[in-house]
Amino acid sequence: MSRKPWIAEFSLLCIAFVWGATFILVQSAIQSLPPLLFLAVRFGMATILLVGLLAFRGQIAALRNPRYLLAGGFLGIWLFLGYALQTFSLLYTTSGKSGFLTGVSVALVPLFSFLVLGTRPSRNAIIGVGFALIGLYLLAFVDFSQLNPGDILAFLCAIGFGLQIVYTGKYAQWAEAIPLATIQVGMVALLSFLSSLIFESSSTLFSWDLFILPEVAIALVVTVLFATVLAYWGQTYFQRHTYPTRVALIFAMEPVFAAWTDWAWLGTPMNIATITGCLFILSGMILAETGSLKRSSKLIQEEVTTCAEK
Repeated sequence: MSRKPWIAEFSLLCIAFVWGATFILVQSAIQSLPPLLFLAVRFGMATILLVGLLAFRGQIAALRNPRYLLAGGFLGIWLFLGYALQTFSLLYTTSGKSGFLTGVSVALVPLFSFLVLGTRPSRNAIIGVGFALIGLYLLAFVDFSQLNPGDILAFLCAIGFGLQIVYTGKYAQWAEAIPLATIQVGMVALLSFLSSLIFESSSTLFSWDLFILPEVAIALVVTVLFATVLAYWGQTYFQRHTYPTRVALIFAMEPVFAAWTDWAWLGTPMNIATITGCLFILSGMILAETGSLKRSSKLIQEEVTTCAEK
């Protein structure tokens, strides 16, 4: 684990910003293109670019490595389940409830980290998770007086995203970032394409006029390059330098950035509850990071003392 995780965590925060900022582009695109087909095209194009990058770097042989195939495929399944279940949840529940329940992954990651990695989250991290959950609730401003199948799907989606974060932390310790990201992204593309054939109209696959619509073309270019290729390559690389619980808290900033870009670009008003929710999420992230800095400082002091004694 790096002694200076702030570089990695700032990079992960930039990734959360990209995901949040592109939310309005994706929302606009899936008004014309079915969601699963959009995911299949987005992740398919990203896979082609990543394979080309691997070939350029002379690492194409890694795609035949059983260890990489198993790890990347496993990550891709959880990531696909997160995206797909979130999409289907919106058929039965409100976007607010779906968004909040998806964000519950921030609370699941510490549990999964302990079960999978044996990592105990710090007290500050646990408190930070609590702050983030309050913030997500205020941001979504949801009513849970009635539960429906969409709410269950959204919660299962949170499990998918949570496990993707935890297992990325596990595999990133030994794997090269680009091969692992390539196989993961390729798995999402494959499963999205097959799901689109099952659940969506196959006629849209050959409706090339849909893909050249400005809102679809722009969304694909931006999400392929920035929200997929760079984002998942970056997550795989930088997550080895920090802890899954802090990654989850950083990624909880995604809806904050989405709300901010909604306000900045579309003029969507932000009420007191929304602003308070954003501040709670930001506070949770800072609180967890404060605990991290204290632990890092203590570790450095111990090493200095040990060297002085020698």
